[in-house]
Amino acid sequence: MATHEVTNQVPPLSGHDVADDPALLSWVDDAELHSLGRLAGSPEWQEHGRLANAYPPVLHTHDRFGNRIDEVEFHPAWHELMDVAVSHGLHAYVDGGHLERAARFYVWSQVEAGHGCPISMTYASVPALRVAPDLAESYEPLLTARNYDFGLRAPLSKHGLIAGMSMTEKQGGSDVRANTTVAKPVADGYLLTGHKWFTSAPMSDVFLTLAQAPGGLTCFLVPRVLPDGTRNRFFLQRLKDKLGNKSNASAEIEYDEAFAHRVGDEGRGVRTIIEMVNMTRLDCVLGSAAGMRAGLRQAAHHAAHRKAFGSYLIDQPAMRNVLADLAIESEAATTAAMWLAQHRPRLGLAVTKYWVCKRGPVHAAEALECLGGNGYIEDSGMPRLFRESPLMSIWEGSGNVAALDVLRAMKKEPDSVQEFLAAVTGVDQRIDRALNDLGTALSDVDESQARRVVEKMALILQGALLVKHGHPAVADAFLGSRLGGDWGVAFGTLPKSTDFASIIDRAVTKT
Repeated sequence: MATHEVTNQVPPLSGHDVADDPALLSWVDDAELHSLGRLAGSPEWQEHGRLANAYPPVLHTHDRFGNRIDEVEFHPAWHELMDVAVSHGLHAYVDGGHLERAARFYVWSQVEAGHGCPISMTYASVPALRVAPDLAESYEPLLTARNYDFGLRAPLSKHGLIAGMSMTEKQGGSDVRANTTVAKPVADGYLLTGHKWFTSAPMSDVFLTLAQAPGGLTCFLVPRVLPDGTRNRFFLQRLKDKLGNKSNASAEIEYDEAFAHRVGDEGRGVRTIIEMVNMTRLDCVLGSAAGMRAGLRQAAHHAAHRKAFGSYLIDQPAMRNVLADLAIESEAATTAAMWLAQHRPRLGLAVTKYWVCKRGPVHAAEALECLGGNGYIEDSGMPRLFRESPLMSIWEGSGNVAALDVLRAMKKEPDSVQEFLAAVTGVDQRIDRALNDLGTALSDVDESQARRVVEKMALILQGALLVKHGHPAVADAFLGSRLGGDWGVAFGTLPKSTDFASIIDRAVTKT
């Protein structure tokens, strides 16, 4: 008697358009986005994403003869993913539009998140580099070119460049003003000496970094290869063994009198590189929103095809509550991310970076649980999604750093508070009540209450944006639960009055 008849298993989720996402399409809906979305939903590119993580990068410090080479070897799938990202302009403004570029980044990062790191840093390097017009004139055309030209060669001899960032050090972490890397002026630039604790994508062509010059902490551009073709004194000590983000190499590096160009004035390094940080923070929000959408898609697909106790999971009230709650969180994140990409408000970016990235891990955990034991198995892809989810909250300032940055912005830039209020006031009575409850906190916040205040600001902003740009059922459920208090602690605790059908229909993938 045959015992291995497979029944009640869910078909693979592939052959769909990842861009078929109602929350996204209310902002951007064009042929190129859907072309990229169909690519992202294909079995071929889903396999590339798996391979890039199953075979992580390997560091080679020396060749077989003992010569120092400091190179990282990637699986070919990594390069294929990078090539698609660059050729579609995810590393640069798409025809000058941040919103269009953000939509493409959001869609393609759902295939594989790790390679989004160098793509994001390249995108973010341009505004910082413009502080030094001479450098920008030489490097910007290559940083925005749609040519993925991998390999360590003199940067200005290549057809396209990838940029990295190297800020944190082992003694300081987020406290970059404690950096000890020293920059010594020489005739045509500076020589940097120091140890960097986290340098992501170390095979990039150029890096923005911070070091202590005679005039104080300063921003520099460090090439991996010098104009004459020789390697800069930029040594890879080890690759980090990370929780997730396995496809992407993150390294400890040593500068041993590495040549560098100064970007901006001495002593203004943080002010200069913050331009890059703000842009990568936008991509942290986009990455978290993309992860939520990917998890929601898998959860809804599983529930639509899996039966238990005589009916499909998606028809069972308890599961419908969970799926709708996950969908609301996902749509709020996507809507906020697209709004940020279009407007890039200083305060709104810091607020949303804190909250949306904080919601990523709990959302991923609940989405995984919707698949039960199947979601706990590597083949489902959900463990990779879960391991990736904490990174966006850590990268470019973890929770406290992001929350305190909001407080500093409100004090130093009072106009940013008025800009925030203008975006949310008068949109809905429930939002106005929440603003009233927030009271005078926006003008004088004790640091111990930073997270509490920033969380409330984020929910107010997301709610207002859903009212303006989202589906009425989603907006109503978000305001009633997140701001109205008609909600539990875990996902799946929405009130009975929720329009579950309208919300879930937007979450189910059409194949």
